[in-house]
Amino acid sequence: MGLNDRVAQLVAACCHRWQLTLLAGLILGAAACFHVATHFAIDTDAVKLLSPQLAWRQREIAFDKLYPQKVQQTAIVIDGVTPELAERGARLLAEALRKRTDVVRNVFRPDGGPYFDHEGLMLLPTAEVQSTMQSLIQAQPLLGPLAADPSARGLLDTLGTYLQGVSYGQAKLEDLQRPFDALSGTLEAATHGHMVPLNWRGLVSGQPPNPMELRRFILVQPVLDFNDLQPGAMASDAIRATAQQLGLTQENGVRVRLTGEVPMADEEFGTLGEGAAFNGALTGIAVLVLLWLAVKSFRIVGAILVTVVIGLAVSAAFGLIATGPFNLLSIAFIVLFVGLGVDFGIQFSVRYRADRLAHDGLAEALTAAGRGVGRGLTIAAAATAAGFLAFLPTDYRGVSQLGIIAGVGMGVAFLLSVTFLPALLMLLRPKGEHVEVGYKALAPLDRLVQHRRRWVLAASAVVAVACAALLPRLSFDFNPLNLRSPKTEAVSVVLELMKDPLFTPNTIDVLAKSEDEARALADKLSKLPEVAQAITLDDYIPTDQDAKLAAISDAAMLIGPSLAPTEVRPAPSIEDVRQSMTAAVAALDKLAPDAATPGGASALRFKAALEGALAAPAEKVVPVFQRAVEPGLQTMLAQVNDSLQATPVTFKDLPEDLKRDWVAADGQARVSVFPKGDNNDNQVLKRFVKAVRTIAPDATGTPISIQESSATIIHAFLQAGILAVILVTILLAVTLRNVVDVLKTLAPLALAALLTLAAAILAGKPINFANIIALPLLFGIGTAFNIYYVMAWRQGLTNPLTSSLTRATILSALTTGTAFGSLWTSHHPGTASMGELLVFSLTSILVTALLFLPALLGPPKTPAE
Repeated sequence: MGLNDRVAQLVAACCHRWQLTLLAGLILGAAACFHVATHFAIDTDAVKLLSPQLAWRQREIAFDKLYPQKVQQTAIVIDGVTPELAERGARLLAEALRKRTDVVRNVFRPDGGPYFDHEGLMLLPTAEVQSTMQSLIQAQPLLGPLAADPSARGLLDTLGTYLQGVSYGQAKLEDLQRPFDALSGTLEAATHGHMVPLNWRGLVSGQPPNPMELRRFILVQPVLDFNDLQPGAMASDAIRATAQQLGLTQENGVRVRLTGEVPMADEEFGTLGEGAAFNGALTGIAVLVLLWLAVKSFRIVGAILVTVVIGLAVSAAFGLIATGPFNLLSIAFIVLFVGLGVDFGIQFSVRYRADRLAHDGLAEALTAAGRGVGRGLTIAAAATAAGFLAFLPTDYRGVSQLGIIAGVGMGVAFLLSVTFLPALLMLLRPKGEHVEVGYKALAPLDRLVQHRRRWVLAASAVVAVACAALLPRLSFDFNPLNLRSPKTEAVSVVLELMKDPLFTPNTIDVLAKSEDEARALADKLSKLPEVAQAITLDDYIPTDQDAKLAAISDAAMLIGPSLAPTEVRPAPSIEDVRQSMTAAVAALDKLAPDAATPGGASALRFKAALEGALAAPAEKVVPVFQRAVEPGLQTMLAQVNDSLQATPVTFKDLPEDLKRDWVAADGQARVSVFPKGDNNDNQVLKRFVKAVRTIAPDATGTPISIQESSATIIHAFLQAGILAVILVTILLAVTLRNVVDVLKTLAPLALAALLTLAAAILAGKPINFANIIALPLLFGIGTAFNIYYVMAWRQGLTNPLTSSLTRATILSALTTGTAFGSLWTSHHPGTASMGELLVFSLTSILVTALLFLPALLGPPKTPAE
């Protein structure tokens, strides 16, 4: 007894006992739904997608154990309009977050804190330290009074005092040009309700701030919930809310943004959800329409959908039992199951419609349908399952788990299609058929393919050669940033940081046995042309300390006492500030500056700005002016006072959190290596990784992870592809027992693969982490379609394009393509690329199955053959 007869017997038995079959199916489905509802979980930790047994992953794991505080971090980037506001914002936010142990486990400032407050100036070149101290000494007449009254009132009164000195000939008006210009801009903006913070560092030094001074970082380890699609969302929301409560907003001259692996992963899932409901609704409607076009019966459409839902629930329950929580890739089994489950349902149902013309009885028609498609469906399900299960032994755990779930799911879909679906149709009793089910309009194409076989095969060969010639241009882009939307905050910040070699996250970490070895290794790595710099903990110990301390000591002796007044005036009221403004206007009136001189022109502008502010409502202007002046002033005075307290620094003086960030508990020291050039360029990173590994083969870091993971994934797909071809070939050889027929089944699959890759090349779409998932689907559906036609051909089917098989195949492909094509419209670049390649592959499969395969098969075999 052949497969066709066995499947027919199974269908007949289920039709005979359809009530019992339905009851069993519904109980199974209900149990599966209950298990899924009570155990459903997605582990969104992307690190677990790859086997921890890989050598490079072992090095990463070892590094993470040595430096656990660097794992799964959120980087908070604080940008200030002035250096003082950036520092103040970072200080306030770090202090507040240390109290939020409910959402944050660790808070670290890599560029701030008490050590940097006191010794940070010492890390600058000697000439810069001396220049800064000289500027502070020159600013002493301004700093002293401000220390006694660190407010807008104090600033205006100090300028008024200085103007008196000018009138007595004890000072020059030109010396006030810079403060006048800066304050004029701030006052003019405040008069119009806008805050323009005063740049105190620039006011004192006369130099514009460099980008490093305007940016501060806080590194935190958020509390994560991997049962949530956005594990760090609660922590990120808390950080943003805290910043808002502290007034760290753009209106106040500060911008707080989040980046790092945690926010990027969270935002990725947020992007995936954008428009998903609308697209899902449209896709669902389109799929229903196509199903109806395939079977022309709402009852049959309902039966197929119920069967697919039960099969999906059973497969999901199996997946949760076999592999635990789904991962970011194994959850894709839903798409694969729906695509192929619908295909099995359509193939059986369309064949049933064709057989209903010849059989009046419903059960007889269903049994005949089982006999007609039994062998093809069985082999297609087995071959597709083998293709998915081929991923099981690979190191790509994400796809390995997808393979076992989807592989078993194919068996579930097949069994339900020949058991539960016929039983459900017995209950629903769709109406009989009165017209042929196939596509008569395709008869001319049928004749063309059969009568011009050689032309079709020759054209196919030319296309195959052309596509193969394009393959060297196929590119692989496994930079995860390119799969994420650059419009999201976390990604946009990373791309911005990458433009500055000092802030790039694309660094490599190298471990040395001691700090001495780390210094020697850093010197060696720094000489590589691909390396911008290599730093160690030693770089946080100032050099040339005697000369720097001498300059700081001289400045402290001269200005230190004035920065420590015995009494500090209380904060002024709005009226106090207005009175100081009025006094400053009076002093300028008395001075009568000459507009022809630079200093005089600046003084007159300042006077006009003061008068404009006094003319406006005080309750609106003065608070804005105070916000623009006072936070930065108070921060600047604290920074100056701290920097004058510098002392000699040795290794033991370094703060513990800084040491812990560079030297592990076992004494191993870290070297951080920075790339030279555009570090978002894959080729630059490849050269960088290769160069560093020539000296430090055990290095770890983001660039190495990107390249090693891409190599692992490519190897996994090659390994699985070869194994899948072997398994399917063996299966076909056993069932078909004809080498030529086996080759004819596989040849269209090879051509479809060439067409798919060529389309990707011509469209300028590289293979990436996301769209590579299309390849196993191409293999699964392509194998199934080819087997259907080969089985029908071996059974003597003539004119295949006008048959019910082609109707089922086309509408099955359109249904699956519609579901997958909706991914193309996703706001997520990775998902969109996957949808695009899936559409390319389905189109290629359909073209080869409908045109190339019939020409390759030729006239059907005789029963004897």
